[in-house]
Amino acid sequence: MNALEKSRDIEKRTFDFGVRIIKLCHFMEGKSWVNSMLGKQILRFGTSIGSNVEEAKVAESRADFISNNNISLKEARETHCRLRLLAAVEVVAQSRLQPMLDKALELKRILGAVVVSEKKNSKFQSV
Repeated sequence: MNALEKSRDIEKRTFDFGVRIIKLCHFMEGKSWVNSMLGKQILRFGTSIGSNVEEAKVAESRADFISNNNISLKEARETHCRLRLLAAVEVVAQSRLQPMLDKALELKRILGAVVVSEKKNSKFQSV
């Protein structure tokens, strides 16, 4: 897979994940105040992953690219943590959450690899 295909792949994955997050939050809405609070956080973090990936596409520098992807990684971590909390307290059925937990973990791994790789490459170029 070339760089352009990888870029489109992560864009699609983060967009699709954002859609699933919105659907989950819509499902959770109005069920309890805990759902409402967690839902708002999950909605904010889960949809911003893709937004920051989009920002990275138009980065003004390698440092800006790394920063935007690092923010996406942090948001993926936050989302994964909150999804795990939902699963642990059984606010939402495990069967509904597991695919999202898997996707959040996958995004964390992909974005982590992007950040590490870009940091490594930028060190070699600045030497």
